[in-house]
Amino acid sequence: MAEYKFYYFNGRGLGDVSRQLFALSGTKFEDIRIEQEDWPAQKAKMPFGQMPVLELKCGLQIPQSMAIARYLANKFGYAGKTPEEAALADALIDQFKDFYAEIKPYYYGKLGAIPTNTEEEKTKTLVPARDKFLAIIGKFLKKSNSGFLFSGGLTYADLMIVDNMRTLIGWWPEYLNGFPEIKAWYDKVDGIPEIRKHLDAHEDKGF
Repeated sequence: MAEYKFYYFNGRGLGDVSRQLFALSGTKFEDIRIEQEDWPAQKAKMPFGQMPVLELKCGLQIPQSMAIARYLANKFGYAGKTPEEAALADALIDQFKDFYAEIKPYYYGKLGAIPTNTEEEKTKTLVPARDKFLAIIGKFLKKSNSGFLFSGGLTYADLMIVDNMRTLIGWWPEYLNGFPEIKAWYDKVDGIPEIRKHLDAHEDKGF
């Protein structure tokens, strides 16, 4: 039996960072990708009726994307090198969740989940939320001497924020225009060999 089973849709969403943490650590896991049409039959089997879910060998199921990513980051050494870095990484993840909530009219419109004019929402919702969030990211990068958000090196916060940027850049290639320091950080994280190998092994669903 696999040490870990990871249940999620066949896309990146908010769950792929956990897959990336497995790839970075070289840890084998069972990657169970559920197609949208098969989800209704699986929904009742999940603790919160949602995915992702991480199932441990002992049978314990851990739900919620951020809880899983944080658990794996702690297990594999990507939570922050000190308690202070770990606390700030968690804080950035919380800030990312605020950003994600702000851009939902644009994001879910692009996914076709809600009816909306995505070009209008890009101007009205995405751009101001982006500018506010990237200003925060920029402050962390200026303080760090590693090229990542923290001087101690790569954390799950880098992975989560960059993975969301992959989706936004796919929809709007100019998303990082005017933010050269953040673009350099994005390229550094995006180019990590283990991450690229993982991403290239699966069809890009665009999200």
